[in-house]
Amino acid sequence: MNTDIENLFKDKVLGHPAGLFVLFFTEMWERFSYYGMRAILVIFLTGAITGSNPGWGWDTSAALSLLGTYALFVYLTPIVGGWLADNKIGYRMAVVIGALLMTLGHASMAIETPTFLYIGIALLIVGNGFFKPNMTSIISKMYAGKDDKKDGAYNIFYMGVNAGAFIGIMLCGWVGEKIGWSYGFGLAGIFMFLGMIQFYLAQPIFGNLGDKPKNENKGMIDTLAENSDNKESTKLNRFSTLDYTLIGVFIVSALIFIINDPLSKIGNIQSLNFTVAGMTDSLFFALLAAISFIVLLIVRIPRYTPIERDRMIAFTIFCLFTIFFWAAFEQAAGSLPIYTRDFTDRVLEGTAGSVFKIIDLLVTVVPMGIITYVLISLFKKTFNKIGLSNIVLGVSFLIVWAIIIYKLYVEFSDPKAEVPITWFAILNSLFIIAFAPLFTKLWDSKYNPPASVKYGLGLIIMAIGFGLLAFATKDIPLGAKTAKLSMFWLVLAYLFHTLGELCLSPMGLSYLSKLVPARMVAFMFGVYYLAIAIGNKLAHYIGGDIEKITEESGLSFFFLIFTIVPIALGLLSFALHPLLKRLMHGVK
Repeated sequence: MNTDIENLFKDKVLGHPAGLFVLFFTEMWERFSYYGMRAILVIFLTGAITGSNPGWGWDTSAALSLLGTYALFVYLTPIVGGWLADNKIGYRMAVVIGALLMTLGHASMAIETPTFLYIGIALLIVGNGFFKPNMTSIISKMYAGKDDKKDGAYNIFYMGVNAGAFIGIMLCGWVGEKIGWSYGFGLAGIFMFLGMIQFYLAQPIFGNLGDKPKNENKGMIDTLAENSDNKESTKLNRFSTLDYTLIGVFIVSALIFIINDPLSKIGNIQSLNFTVAGMTDSLFFALLAAISFIVLLIVRIPRYTPIERDRMIAFTIFCLFTIFFWAAFEQAAGSLPIYTRDFTDRVLEGTAGSVFKIIDLLVTVVPMGIITYVLISLFKKTFNKIGLSNIVLGVSFLIVWAIIIYKLYVEFSDPKAEVPITWFAILNSLFIIAFAPLFTKLWDSKYNPPASVKYGLGLIIMAIGFGLLAFATKDIPLGAKTAKLSMFWLVLAYLFHTLGELCLSPMGLSYLSKLVPARMVAFMFGVYYLAIAIGNKLAHYIGGDIEKITEESGLSFFFLIFTIVPIALGLLSFALHPLLKRLMHGVK
């Protein structure tokens, strides 16, 4: 029996180990920082270079190219960070290193010069690689042998994720828009720093859990591999020369695209400067990377044993749907803030303004009140053991409450209400908190649909949100730069996008663990995150053309792209149900 794990379960908060809530708040501050920064990045970069709070006046395509490359690396670096934690430095040290690097990254961005912007984003990418995979790894170790409690633990943890995103977008967004962009970026850094200090000072509560791995772990892994029932199939499917060649072509082509795309759009640096069949060099290498990866799957997957082969094919199909889902969904970080700023009437007067202020007060204070209650519960159980950590956490909350009170005072003092551009981004987290329990009950009931239906529903429901925006913008003339459309359409769009996300997003990792052979789970986690990374980059690659498409075909046509394609893919997912059911060989 692991003594450290048993000790963790002695001090409980809301029925779970107090250590879980240390992780809850650490993750909450990290998500606060990540989503708070992301909420203002594109608006800042593309904002007018004049006025009381000037931006940098970048083209939309340049700003979204940078965002897309950043988002892509955010999902790829955890593969390296997870390996380093598993084999070299341990989970807890990886979290501390990641948090420190991200703190420096946010601080760098607050300086507001191009050089420090790029340095800051690089630090955020590397820091995220250390931080992101290892928080969940600590929870997995914490609940070893307690599988009946693990689902509840992850639900609590992901409430911290959404709480952090919610508060971060609201406060960093408001401070960035109403006070100054540097203050918004700096605020993200302050709470990342406080989260790091709080976690570091809470180390005693974890005992040896998440420490630097010992050498005997490797021997144990090797022994398990030798005794594995899958040893024969592993031998049968070693990487061939062709496999390595295709992997090399994929990596080189992808890196050329990833680097060349922002260079050409931001700095007009044409590092290659050629066209092939009408395609730019960036697009050519993106296509080459895609083709080489598809060919790799085609030549490699058939070499598995029949059942493994079929399940891998099913998982690959789900990954393809995942790419296109995120390519549409992640417009929320790129093109939708542009739409919100330029085409939405955000000024409310009279009764409408008063109603919004009351709604804003409730959605700000009520979640913070609930989280503060959790904080007090943690204090009662752990103050004797990790008092300094609790003090840092308490100071963090005092700062948040001070900003909230100041924000509400400023907003209620203004006779009219001007809704911040970033306010709409909080709706995703708000709707997740509201609807996630309903979806959890549905998936646990007899009405739980099969995987292909969930993916189809996710794509189609999300597409309805874009369809509403396409309808709302149908009368905007070609090339229009501004309009004053109702906020109602935007709220509905975010609602349907979130409902689609709840159908599809939680399914990916669940089906990965069921469909993929145990010896390949780590590798296929990388493939799954690669799919999300590609989806993020594709989202902002297409979204960067919102102004060009609006001028040539209309804003409504732009949103129709993200309506028609997901609906078609959703219907395809429904149609593939019989095939996918056979390929999954009984996996539910």
